[in-house]
This record gives sequence, C-alpha cells and structure tokens, in this order.
Amino acid sequence: MKNVQWQKRSAAMLLGTVILAGSSGMLTQAEVADAASAKPKNTYEQNEVPQVISRMSPSVVGIIGKAAQGSGEVDDRYNLAHGTGVIWKSDGWIVTNAHVVDGLTGITVVTADGKSYKAKGVYSDPKSDIALVKINAKSLKPAKFAATAKHALVGETVVAIGTPISFSLRNSASVGVVSGLNRSVDGSYRLIQTDTAINPGNSGGPLVNLKGEVIGINSKKFAAVGIENMGFSIPAETVRYVVGHLLEYGEVIRAGLGLELEESWSAIVGLPSDDPLTVTKVLSEQAKQAGIQEDDVLYAINGKRIYSVVDINERLKPYMPGQQVQLLMQRDGDIVNVKLTLSQDGNGAASSSVGEAE
Repeated sequence: MKNVQWQKRSAAMLLGTVILAGSSGMLTQAEVADAASAKPKNTYEQNEVPQVISRMSPSVVGIIGKAAQGSGEVDDRYNLAHGTGVIWKSDGWIVTNAHVVDGLTGITVVTADGKSYKAKGVYSDPKSDIALVKINAKSLKPAKFAATAKHALVGETVVAIGTPISFSLRNSASVGVVSGLNRSVDGSYRLIQTDTAINPGNSGGPLVNLKGEVIGINSKKFAAVGIENMGFSIPAETVRYVVGHLLEYGEVIRAGLGLELEESWSAIVGLPSDDPLTVTKVLSEQAKQAGIQEDDVLYAINGKRIYSVVDINERLKPYMPGQQVQLLMQRDGDIVNVKLTLSQDGNGAASSSVGEAE
C-alpha cells in the first residue's frame, strides 16, 4: 500500500518536473496542480454549431396571423398561419418571405425573449418572395447578413433556425450542409440548395454559416413521396437588393429589357446548353426604338452571356429604369450590337399595406 502511495507521489513529481523543464521560469505548486487537474474541452465547447445557434437565436422571430379564408368557411380563431422572420434593423424591421405574410391579417411578431408586437406595416415583393414587416420596437438584435452567398462552399455546414409545424416550436434549429449553389428552381432569381431540415413554418428564417452570418432566407422545399432533404434559400445578395428597394421606395423598382423571350428547350429542362434566347414579342417603346424585332436572338448583356430569364434578372439587379445596356444579338444571321434603354418591369410589382387590421 505504501509502495502505491509512493508511486502516486512520484508521478506527481515527474509531472511537475516535465512542466518545469519546458518553462523558462519556476512554477508554483498551485500552477503545477492546476496543470495536472486540467480537463480537455467538452463536446459543447469544441463544437461551433451550438455557439452559432446561441448567437443567432435572439435575432430570429416567429410571425403569426389570421389566414385568408375561402368562401363559405366559418370564422375560426384557430384559422391561423405562421412562419419565421429575421431582425434586419434594431428599430423593428423584420425580413421574411412574401408568402409568409401575404394574405395574413392581424400579424403578430414574437421575439426570442417572448415579447409580442403587432405589425404596423408590411411591404411585400412576391417576385423575389421577400417581405419586410415593421413593428414598434427598439434595441432589437439585428442578424449579421453576409454581403454575398457567392463565397459559400458546397458541403459547408449550415444551420436553419425557424418555427416548424407549430408556433410553440419557435427557434428550433436544424443542421445540414450547402447542397448546391446557383439553383434555378421555380423562381425569378438563383437559390441556394440545402439538405437542412426546412419544414412548414421555417419559411422566412435564416440559413446561417459557422461564421454566424446569414447567407440566405429559407423559402421553399420539395415535398413529395421519395423526395428528401431538398430545401432552398434566397441568397443574401438578393435579400439585400430587395430590402434596399423596399426601405427606400416601398417597392422593388426593377429594370427590364421590354422583351418577351423564349428559353431554349435545353435550358428549360436543365441540360447544359449554349443556346441563346429568342425574342417572341417586343413590349416597350424603348426596345422598339432600338430596332429589336421578333425572332431576334439574344446572346449577352454588357458582354456577359445569358442562357435563361433568371440570368437576365440577375444581370439587371444593379440597374434602374432609364439606364442603358449593350445587347449582343443575332438578326437574320448577322451579329449586331444594340444599345437599349431599360424600361420598368411591371411584372411582380411589390405590394404594400400599412396598419393591418387585427
């Protein structure tokens, strides 16, 4: 028994010797004891995901309101719909999906600390599926939005936070990866694909990277038998573009080519294709004055190739009606350069309402 105790004391002395040998100075007995009793970090401390969720959750809100009723339905206080939002500005601006708030009345926003606020204004842009909700609040914690999602990597870990299925499940988190970038899926702009669980009610919530940046607003998912983990988020750069317009103008003022265009069959089905777009109708006076005709073929805008209508929408984000672009087109077999003054795109114009009825 004494021999065992001597061995324990020897081990402690040896540990102290090793520590001292690696130091330029003398260590106290207390420092040696602390080093001997030091424990490795636990899983929580090593894992970045819980920290990201902890930092982001105060910037995520639940949104609930009375859903529009069909004809003949009985008024029911339980006829509610809900979704998720993200705090954009500390003075009560909340970004969410247009489809979350469109048609809702008596909208209520509930913050992570359980406080409730009635919506005082709603500004919706269905084309992008982005909306802003204004509440009378101060000192909210805005989320940190990435400048762009273009630097995201396929396979990187991301977190979705939202209000799935039931409003009582606010601020639920799920973890996955970025599954794909630049997806064109039943929308006007490119989307981020993710396998993170996005359930009904998650719409409008953030897709967050491990830097704690919102890289997208969760918008939709494929839901059918045999389909799993296919969700889509609106990239941060599109969110910034739309929110900037909504805050400044109350709507999104889009520039358009003033043309009706037809995509190639390959582009429609998603095959790799270099096929251009064909003009099927000249809509604006500006396009007519530029000499554009039906059956002309469009290859590029300002020297950048385009293959789809989504490409055009992405290219025209920085422009306003009245500005000019250079089009590379083909007419009767000849390649021509056309300078076109952009018109205002009236499709999918934003709608706004203030002081919704409760």
